[in-house]
Amino acid sequence: MIITVTLNTALDHTLFVHALPLHTTVRAHRSMISVAGKATDVSWVLSELGEDNLAMGFAAGRFGTQMDAMLRQKGVATDFVWVGGETRLNTVIVADDGLPQTTVTTDTLEVTGEHVEMLRDRFTRALERASAVAISGSLPHGVDSSIYAELIRQAKNRGVPVVLDASGMPLKLGLEARPAVIKPNQAELSYLAGRDLEGIAEVRTAAGELNAQSGVAVVATLAEQGALAAFEGKVMQIPALPVQVISPAGAGDAVVAGIAVALARREPLEAGLRLGFAAAGAVVARPGTADCRREDIDALLPLVNLIPMT
Repeated sequence: MIITVTLNTALDHTLFVHALPLHTTVRAHRSMISVAGKATDVSWVLSELGEDNLAMGFAAGRFGTQMDAMLRQKGVATDFVWVGGETRLNTVIVADDGLPQTTVTTDTLEVTGEHVEMLRDRFTRALERASAVAISGSLPHGVDSSIYAELIRQAKNRGVPVVLDASGMPLKLGLEARPAVIKPNQAELSYLAGRDLEGIAEVRTAAGELNAQSGVAVVATLAEQGALAAFEGKVMQIPALPVQVISPAGAGDAVVAGIAVALARREPLEAGLRLGFAAAGAVVARPGTADCRREDIDALLPLVNLIPMT
């Protein structure tokens, strides 16, 4: 079983518009509600892949109840700690005119120290049945930045590998706990490197240095430029797949899902990269956050190319 941990759960309300001009009423020609919050997206993709998984974290209110029901309907087992406030409702705007996707997010969960202790206890018990852990996303207000590092150490003490997808101090502290894999984007890798990274060459150098220093595999996603993966002293480039992008929301989470499957099966990371990027290609071709179809993933799998970089 793969555990996913989402401490700042959310739903995405995606609005599709023809354009997004200012100072006027903009009418969406399509809208939809999707599970969001990153690691819950990982669970969504894992269930589409037929992988047994458990979604954990904090949830609250009407949106939390809706999110939990959607996950269960998808076949995801859930064990959220119910807290005060409300699970976030993000607004995602996708314009037909080619402008970058815009996301407006909130911070509405109310988490206490007692809630954090409950999560620790439940996570510890769940590790007894876990084959891998995926930890992703931001932290709600009041939760210490060291929580991801703590959970990673708990899992490692049980021999359970972890993939981490976070930003800022939770990512930095989480890296110090030595998960098996981290999945930063270019801005997050720049933060870890302590300098702005521009272009493939600089990303390659930073990812390779970080892997050599920490022993942690680094999978850096680079949007339309694909990704770079540094692990076991080597660096590979993964070009973006030739699919029409409808919405990129959840693509990175699909990559994490593929990596988590490889960790759970004790397969080489290359297998997880192929599965993850095939799933990401299937996600971006559909409008909902992290939504994908198994048949599309299977069709894209042979197209994923891992190119060694010298």
